[in-house]
Amino acid sequence: MTFNYGTVDQAFLDELCKITSEDRVSTSSALCEQHGTDESYHRSQAPDVVVFTLSTKEVSDVVKLCAAHNVPVIPYGTGTSLEGHVAALHGGVCIDVSQMTKIVEVRPEDLDVTVEAGVTRKTLNEYLRDTGLFFPIDPGADASLGGMTATRASGTNAVRYGTMRENVLTLTVVTPTGDIVKTASRAKKSAAGYDLTHLYIGAEGTLGIITEVTLRLYGIPEVINSAVCPFPDLESAVNMVISTIQVGIPIARIELLDENQMDAVNKYSKLDYAVSPTLFFEFHGSPNGVEEQIEQVKDIAEEFGGVDFQWAEKQEDRDRLWNARHNAYYAALTMRPGCKGVSSDACVPISRLAEAIIATKKEVDESSLYGTIVGHVGDGNYHTLFVFDPDNPDELAEAKRLNANIVERAIAMDGTCTGEHGIGHGKMKYLEREFGPEGLEIMRTLKKALDPNNIMNPGKIVAL
Repeated sequence: MTFNYGTVDQAFLDELCKITSEDRVSTSSALCEQHGTDESYHRSQAPDVVVFTLSTKEVSDVVKLCAAHNVPVIPYGTGTSLEGHVAALHGGVCIDVSQMTKIVEVRPEDLDVTVEAGVTRKTLNEYLRDTGLFFPIDPGADASLGGMTATRASGTNAVRYGTMRENVLTLTVVTPTGDIVKTASRAKKSAAGYDLTHLYIGAEGTLGIITEVTLRLYGIPEVINSAVCPFPDLESAVNMVISTIQVGIPIARIELLDENQMDAVNKYSKLDYAVSPTLFFEFHGSPNGVEEQIEQVKDIAEEFGGVDFQWAEKQEDRDRLWNARHNAYYAALTMRPGCKGVSSDACVPISRLAEAIIATKKEVDESSLYGTIVGHVGDGNYHTLFVFDPDNPDELAEAKRLNANIVERAIAMDGTCTGEHGIGHGKMKYLEREFGPEGLEIMRTLKKALDPNNIMNPGKIVAL
């Protein structure tokens, strides 16, 4: 279908300034370019204008203006997405919610909190520190909680605490017509009508703009202990993970880095870990519970050749360890200065994890490109980063070929093309392969019903 989008002219800009203020509306080429760019290799595509909103009411009024003129709307949080989510493929208005940073209410007795969409996860946890509570979803980047909800983010703690899907109770959403909708109550369960909350979690701004999020909170564990342990080969490390999960040890984090990634991490973060396949662990619980978990994990690791545990019990040591893990992407890029990365995001059933990763590692080793493997392997999710020269089209083609192989392999194993990065416009072509034409048509029908003029982040997830 072809859509006739409206023009962002001076009269339209004047109306935007009336809704917000002149100093929060910008057509600066540099600012627009920044807002059309994420952390991925996808080409930047700038909006016509960026507007910084301060409230749900302002978002609603901006969307109503855009709807009246058929102008595309692209939501923006911190720009840390990895599949071209913020690219303004048809121009239009970028609604930047990064200044919507109110922590509306913390309810310790209910273990939940309501925040505006621009609050980042680190800001929230800093605010919660004195309450004895924390929010566990940790994708690495200090992403906005609205953006994390829109992309159904996950991260290193998902093996114990789940993803954004399990930790969002209710949302405030501005629809494509500018209406303001609350998707659910704060009750921990409900059988009332369609599940609107989960319709918008992972919708990537294609069905509406999330302006407030109510999240589950958890008590800060009495004891937290982290460790790093190298293994003789990748297969041993992965099989150790599978055994740990299958016996039901309630480990909080279990992350895999291959030898290439460990080499990059050592150089980037100035560490001296063994350059071999390595697992990063974290244990949460009571003193006795953590001690029991550690002993069980050490026994399993020993069976697979992992004996040299290095422990991080102090907060600063744990922070250094996990910062190194979170910086793995940037560490790999520095191994080829001036280059960019294509990151896969496959997720498979845990029983197929070793098979998937070993096959991927073989392709990495046989390729002319430099590549690394990291993974939130406790839930079957792993990433392969292919570092390529952006001025060399052959290298980009090779990275895309390898990424396609990983996706096809994962889907053939009853897995998914994306465990946490989302679809954006970078992975649209894989949805039919994963869901079949019937499943994709249901998604398309939802999009047409809720956004018939296709103004909400057009060109993402499904094509109309």
